[in-house]
Amino acid sequence: MKEILIVKLSAIGDVIHALPVSYAIKEQFPKAHITWVVEPPAKPLLELNPCVDAILAFHKKEFRSLGGFLSHFAPFRRAIQARRYDAVLDLQGLLKSAAIAYLADAPVKRGMCNMREGSSLVSKPVLGAHAHGHIVARYLDVARAIGCAVREVRFPLEIPAKVEQQARQIFYQAGGNMGNAYVCLAVGANWPNKRWNAESFAALVDWLYARRRRPVLVGGGAVDAQMAAEIEAQADIPPVSLVGRTTLPQLACVLSHAAAVVGGDTGPMHLATALGTKTVMLMGPTDANRNGPYGQAEGAIEAARPCRGCWKRACPKGLDCLAAITPGQVEEKLL
Repeated sequence: MKEILIVKLSAIGDVIHALPVSYAIKEQFPKAHITWVVEPPAKPLLELNPCVDAILAFHKKEFRSLGGFLSHFAPFRRAIQARRYDAVLDLQGLLKSAAIAYLADAPVKRGMCNMREGSSLVSKPVLGAHAHGHIVARYLDVARAIGCAVREVRFPLEIPAKVEQQARQIFYQAGGNMGNAYVCLAVGANWPNKRWNAESFAALVDWLYARRRRPVLVGGGAVDAQMAAEIEAQADIPPVSLVGRTTLPQLACVLSHAAAVVGGDTGPMHLATALGTKTVMLMGPTDANRNGPYGQAEGAIEAARPCRGCWKRACPKGLDCLAAITPGQVEEKLL
């Protein structure tokens, strides 16, 4: 294998889960050239990956209108077809990734076990030994299907010294010091029912301060900023807040130095796991077997609800899913 195309577009947590595939390829085929197609939000993450040789950004919004499609299709197709691939790995398994895989010239096209939206018509699904296991293992089964031995599962991420310096400066400006012990609290998530409530986060903030560990809020966007404001208002002592202040690489640096990271099933949590940081993941609509902190199964706390693992973005019963998880349960994991 000399030329391999990986198609994994989003979301950030899912792209993180796929990172070991690039390492497995380089481990088996050291001289292979890996091209990765990704959507812009996760692109900075791949720039930290030394196993990826070329990154092609897929701007989904540019293809939504007829005019946009006509303007951008030809240049994107040329970028895809600039190289002839030995294999294409569709790790997204959706219509949009299937369209990209279809454009690529390759004799071998493989995808993950649970492909949808007709993507299995373009890439052959791999029903491997881990088809019912963690998503990381499912992705690695696809790598095995093209001859990778997968001797070691590694998330290849390297944080540049410049990014480290920037992160420390931002941390200092927010009122903290990365040289002291701190615990990151990832306050947001794309799904509303993956978010822990502000009251519980505030209780955990107070508990951390009592044990001389600085609580640090991380996240981004207006919803996360509102959550951070609510936590700050309810805590006895406001935590350090980096919400909306870091880039993805800078966040990676902050998470890598944390004593632990707490939050729902979301990108920053999986990034912390990939970096080897202790992770306490609060889970409700998704299950730990598939999406828990990889290699840290003991760090998952699943809501004590009979309907957990429903995989619904919003609770049809109107429940606050993660409210079933108490601060005390999290504290036990952090002791």
